Parts: sequence; structure tokens; C-alpha cells
Amino acid sequence: MKRYLLGLLFLLTACTAASKSSEPVMPTIHASYPDLGPAPELTNDSWLNVDSPLRLADLRGKVVAIDMWTFG
Repeated sequence: MKRYLLGLLFLLTACTAASKSSEPVMPTIHASYPDLGPAPELTNDSWLNVDSPLRLADLRGKVVAIDMWTFG
């Protein structure tokens, strides 16, 4: 039990020391894109995996990933 606690203490100490690095892990990239105004309303009538067509007003405040593709 004592070895287990010493190992755990060592692991926690090593993780804490590594996380206090002053260097950022990932560089921050700032992109400058033009403001194209509000998004146009979704006008699709055919949707997969939903009961009714989606509207932007229903999605407000939610994180949404849109994957657009066609049947071809």
C-alpha cells in the first residue's frame, strides 16, 4: 500500500510540474475573415434523423456541426 501511495504521489507531482509550463501547448492562430452578415435560413425540406425540418431559430445557443453533402 505504501508503494502504491508513493507511486501515486510521484505521478501527481510529475503531472503538476509538467502542466505549469509557461509555453503554450498549441499556438493560437488568429484569422481575419470578412463579416458576411447573418447566416441565411436553412431552406431544406428533406432532413435525415430529425422529425421536422431544422430552423436556425431552433438552434440558437447550441453547438451545431453542419455536414453538407448530396446524393449523387
